[in-house]
Order: sequence, then structure tokens, then C-alpha cells
Amino acid sequence: MTRVVIADDQLLVRTGFRMILTADGVDVVAEATNGEEAVDAVRRTRPDVVLMDIRMPVLDGLEATRRILSGAAGEPRVLMLTTFDLDHYVYAALSAGASGFLLKDVTPEHLVAAIRMVRAGDALLAPSITRRLVERFARRDEGVAHRDLAALTPRELEVLRLLAQGLSNAELATRLHLSEATVKTHVARILAKLDLRDRVQAVITAYETGLVSPRDEA
Repeated sequence: MTRVVIADDQLLVRTGFRMILTADGVDVVAEATNGEEAVDAVRRTRPDVVLMDIRMPVLDGLEATRRILSGAAGEPRVLMLTTFDLDHYVYAALSAGASGFLLKDVTPEHLVAAIRMVRAGDALLAPSITRRLVERFARRDEGVAHRDLAALTPRELEVLRLLAQGLSNAELATRLHLSEATVKTHVARILAKLDLRDRVQAVITAYETGLVSPRDEA
């Protein structure tokens, strides 16, 4: 059973999410009303996934995420909760290692699917929103590209460029005339070589290094 901590300062949000997740067989092991409580809850309960609100009293969700993900091996996946889809705090949280973000008006089906997706090790990458977010806030330094991406082969660079433009594995396979299994292998090697947690961080890296720019089209 997937174990989840819900961190949000709004009681109605926590209650609603708990009801949705519990009804679908997800174990909500703790709730937190601020970032400090969230960090403590994670240490006590060792959940698989944390639903983390961005703006909370005492300690915000960004700093709580940094503290949680700077821990030892076995750290949970973090999904950020926000009211707005273009929030620089969300971008900072993704850079810090969060596996994606959800709007608070998410449907029950999408919420449960998102939890299961990141629990399985994938990143929650909504291409249109995430790409706009990264385009808006990514810091670009052309000199970084050669230093950071030098370990990648030409094919891996091509895969990363298309991945950053929001293509799924199936779309990548079609575009590159490869099997999905081969695409998955390329993606796994990219993440390993660049020491990245998941696809979200790969997208951020592609923009920050200048491999992809806002002018590029998928």
C-alpha cells in the first residue's frame, strides 16, 4: 500500500485529499499544517509520497522539500501543491528535486494517478505547464552546456532535447524511429550520467544549459 503524507495549512484541502486517497486504497500516514510538521512527519512515518503545499506558515513547502530531499537514501517523492500553474516557488521546488506539481483543483482520478505515477519512480510532467514554467524561470548560461552535457552521446542529446519539449516515451519512439524500450534505456542513461532524479530535472537541465530554448518547438 502506498504511504502518503499530506502537508497543507488548509484543513478542507487535507480532509478532501485524505478522503479521496483513502477511498482508493492509499494510506495517509500523517497530515501536517506547516513545513516543519511536514519534515517531522516524514522522518517519523517514512512515506512513499509527500503532497506538499507551497505556501505554509512557519516553514514553507520549498524549504521543507529541500530538507526532506537532502536526507539519506530512501527519501520519498514530493509532489508540490499550488493554486497557480506558473509559480517561481514551484520551479525552485522542481530544481530541488520535487517530482512534479499538482494544482489544488486536481480531479480525484488525476490525484490518485499522480500518486501512483511518482510512487513507481516516474515524474509528473505535464508538458505544456511544466515547459512554460521552466521557460519562464530557468537560468541560462551557454557556457554551462558543454561542461554539463559533455558526457552525453549525440543520440542522448537528441533524446534530451525532445524530452525537454514535452514528448512522451511513445512520441519519442515515433519521432526517432526507435522502440519504446530503447527510448527508456536512453532516458535512464541520461539521468544516470547527469545524476538527475527524474524527467522533470532533465527538462530543467536542458533549459538551464541552453540545449533547449523557449523558441524551440516540439
